[in-house]
Amino acid sequence: MRNLSRGHIEEFVLVGFPASPPLQLLLFIFFFAIYILTLLENVLIIFTIWLTPSLHHPMYFFLGHLSFLELWYINVTIPQLLGAFLTQEGRISYIGCMTQLYFFIALACTECVLLAVMAYDRYLAICEPLRYPSLMPPSLATRLAAASWGSGFFSSMMKLLFISRLSFCGPNILNHFFCDISPLLNLTCSDKEQAELVDFLLALVMILLPLLAVVSSYAAISAAILRIPTAQGRHKAFSTCASHLVVVVIYY
Repeated sequence: MRNLSRGHIEEFVLVGFPASPPLQLLLFIFFFAIYILTLLENVLIIFTIWLTPSLHHPMYFFLGHLSFLELWYINVTIPQLLGAFLTQEGRISYIGCMTQLYFFIALACTECVLLAVMAYDRYLAICEPLRYPSLMPPSLATRLAAASWGSGFFSSMMKLLFISRLSFCGPNILNHFFCDISPLLNLTCSDKEQAELVDFLLALVMILLPLLAVVSSYAAISAAILRIPTAQGRHKAFSTCASHLVVVVIYY
């Protein structure tokens, strides 16, 4: 019950991955290697797209945004986890926890919308190939990318407005390796029904609707590919969206 300030606790303790010190060191090496490889991979993708004029098309424009998002995504959670492995103490301040939660939700929602936008882009490229340049001009691609970022950060702000109103009187042990919604709501000592309802409704909008857009786009894409008379043509059409489809499946 210590660290009480203005009616709520000042810090949380993240449980993380409880293990002996030697195993903690192995986990640190493992996650650090993944962290560095992920950073390098996405930086390489961004610079390759930026420096290659032949890749200045909407598909690669959205891919660059996805890589930029992933750079921030991994930096929201992993550095805190790596520090906990080394110090054996996963403490995070109340303000730090709310900040981490805000950016994690914002980037997660942004990625949902961005993946749906990329699916729509592939739908236009395969189902409307002749009209594709006019249907997806650079100006529209820019607006769609901006809408993805804007909707994600707005949704996160709405969720955090309700979560930050809750009181946290103790205990302050978070059964997670970063500040997430469910572990936080489990610790509140005030009525969390309204916050849970807002979280659920916004999750429907920001997760379910983009997923339906992706499924609809790929249903139309599959039908268009099956109408292609040659196997080589079908393979070429499918190869343009296979990697995106794999990312969508893994992410969801």
